[in-house]
Amino acid sequence: MKEPCFLGAATAIVTPFINDEIDYIAYDRLLSQQLDAGIDAIVVCGTTGEASTMDAKEKLDLLRHTVFFVGGRCKVIAGSGTNSTASSVALSKEAHDCGADALLVVTPYYNKCSQSGLIAHYFAIADTVDIPMIVYNVPTRTGVTIRPETCLALSKHPNINGIKEASGSISQVARILNLCGDDFHVWSGNDDQTTATMALGGAGVISVLSNICPNAVVQTAHSCLAGNFAESAKLQRRYMPLIDALFSDVNPIPVKTALHELGLCNADLRMPLSPISDELRAKLCEVLAKCPDTKKPPK
Repeated sequence: MKEPCFLGAATAIVTPFINDEIDYIAYDRLLSQQLDAGIDAIVVCGTTGEASTMDAKEKLDLLRHTVFFVGGRCKVIAGSGTNSTASSVALSKEAHDCGADALLVVTPYYNKCSQSGLIAHYFAIADTVDIPMIVYNVPTRTGVTIRPETCLALSKHPNINGIKEASGSISQVARILNLCGDDFHVWSGNDDQTTATMALGGAGVISVLSNICPNAVVQTAHSCLAGNFAESAKLQRRYMPLIDALFSDVNPIPVKTALHELGLCNADLRMPLSPISDELRAKLCEVLAKCPDTKKPPK
């Protein structure tokens, strides 16, 4: 049996920019909010962090900064996947050297490799590090789905810890857990499926919502860990309007807009992402105004 590299709630944290540079002052503000809420892990340089627009130096500098700032108060997970096995291996090794507790590695996008190619790709990366790896299944972005049978093969590697499952299919989650048992953990990659995934035996969630409401996401996940699925379900239902609003446009456009509205960071995005429409911004702000834990901080 493999121990999960974290249990509970992880935040796929945004990367604030100002004048096209990382805004470390705003980033530290966001990290402090996460730590104050008792977040279990921070995912640096994931999809929500706009990693695909960052060069290797920016990613590693941000990771080092995060590891130092967090100081062991939660796990730090580094997004280190690309569509090239060689570059993924190199970035994963450097992330390991920077002090990451674990890796999050997306399926190779655009190449659209076979299931056997996925196994070879992930084994090549896992062979070069001695920290846990979470594979990341998000077929709407990559065009590739990791099948449950492939998860079973991946579970045989001692360094491959589990999967961030963002296919949107609860049946996929159930099949993975049924096939792999305790050797391959599942984290929800969708905020609207946290309770359902954990009720099936999932280890937690890697969340976008927790950028805005970390306390609520921690409570949702930890209620499941305590066996209180009714309380978790109640919380998830309560936050469904905000979850829907945060995915009304391409992630992380809405969540960065929301953080800006709350006075926590700039809304700057890197192209090809573009600002949210006035219509969607108005709807997002309306939902934010109704959430008791999303008030603007005092000046």
